[in-house]
Amino acid sequence: MKYIILITSLLISIMGNESVQLFDFKKDSNLSNWYVVDDGVMGGRSGGHFEINEEGNGTFYGKVSLENNGGFSSVRYRFEQKEMSDFKFCKIRLKGDGKRYQFRVKTDKYDRHSYIHYIETSGEWETITIPLASMYPTFRGRELDMPNYPMEQMEEIAFLIANKKAESFQLQLDWIGLE
Repeated sequence: MKYIILITSLLISIMGNESVQLFDFKKDSNLSNWYVVDDGVMGGRSGGHFEINEEGNGTFYGKVSLENNGGFSSVRYRFEQKEMSDFKFCKIRLKGDGKRYQFRVKTDKYDRHSYIHYIETSGEWETITIPLASMYPTFRGRELDMPNYPMEQMEEIAFLIANKKAESFQLQLDWIGLE
């Protein structure tokens, strides 16, 4: 037992135990910095929505349509640029609908590309841990020949559904944090 405590203490001192909440959803949460972007920007017909549900969770829901070359819906959150050198992971408590989503980050809100990580949801509440260094750059669904997420700064996060099929979706969010 003594060794377990010693090893745990050593890991905490090496890795740090500092964590920061990017967003903690509550019934009275201000969603003014959250906004939906659908394929309608390119002529598609998908429709996503984002709101706080009765339990106080952020709920991203809607329908993805393939009409007019559509096929995606996203919800994005912009915030004051955050220095990232102290963080290695993004942790998200969520409840999906069994579908696959992308978690996306941008270093700067004006970047055209995003760094992505796929999330396979289970239909149950779960806490997902995403190693930030594993997130790779994409633009319009194509992987870019650039290094992975540099972990220097962050100014936007997003959730996107684009599974190449027409489908309804619902993703509930409890909190999003950095460690």
